[in-house]
Amino acid sequence: MSQVIIPSLWFDHVARGAVDFYLDVFPDARQTHIAHYPAEGLPDFQQEFAGKVLEIGFSIDGFEFSAINAGPEFAINPSISFMLNFDPSTMPDARDRLDALWARLIDGGSALMDLDSYDWSARYGWLQDRFGVNWQLMLTDPAGEPRPFVIPQFMFPYRSARAHEALQYWTSVFPDARQGTVVGYQPDQGQPDGTILFSDFQLAGQWFSAMDSGAQLPEGFDFNEAVSLTVQCADQAEIDHFWQALSAVPEAEQCGWCKDRFGVSWQVVPAAMEELMARPGAYQKMLAMKKLVIADF
Repeated sequence: MSQVIIPSLWFDHVARGAVDFYLDVFPDARQTHIAHYPAEGLPDFQQEFAGKVLEIGFSIDGFEFSAINAGPEFAINPSISFMLNFDPSTMPDARDRLDALWARLIDGGSALMDLDSYDWSARYGWLQDRFGVNWQLMLTDPAGEPRPFVIPQFMFPYRSARAHEALQYWTSVFPDARQGTVVGYQPDQGQPDGTILFSDFQLAGQWFSAMDSGAQLPEGFDFNEAVSLTVQCADQAEIDHFWQALSAVPEAEQCGWCKDRFGVSWQVVPAAMEELMARPGAYQKMLAMKKLVIADF
């Protein structure tokens, strides 16, 4: 089954360096494709990128990512991170591999939660790498239901209590969707009723996780366009469906990008986007659109 939802990471001029870093750090990573800005016809704010790298696709353990090479408009923060599950039942040297990867990823980065033993895992840590991307490395319980190696996680603002609302809404929007584990905060932990400590769920057959932050975080930890979710649509009908369901902020609509009721950014695009963008003038046509219309390329 092909991956329908692809996380897109926004980098300030350093997408190439970031992808090269991940290709070196992760033993099972590979580059899948690369796209460039047009050599001419760009708007003024993109002139410096003429002919340069626009986007690089890469995968980690078969999970696809997109690296966007752009300007300083958006910065990645911990509101969306990536859980890396090391399962001893399928990975005999799971703890050693976790420790080795932690050492590589934290080089030039910083720890948000130190690598240590916690109630939920015998070995866990949360770090922000040198490019700002957040990773949670966890030794999983082999007795639990199997999960993939990479799972994107949404962290909702402190005391918002919206994680459960979001997973219920998203699972109503996407096909092949279901709720998995949901663990709430205990009454003595001082959180509003319905606040989620941890949850996971599937959208389009892919696993995601969501939680409500248990602490007041520094300013700038909210969802933004620096980590968006690209939805690859089979046809215009699918584009129309997801656009109607996900776009809730009119001023955020541009070039297939939209923002939902929870502040999460999505890119609703045709699965054949690479083919469409090869057509003459396609980039300029895309810039003029909000929702993408295949017939207008």
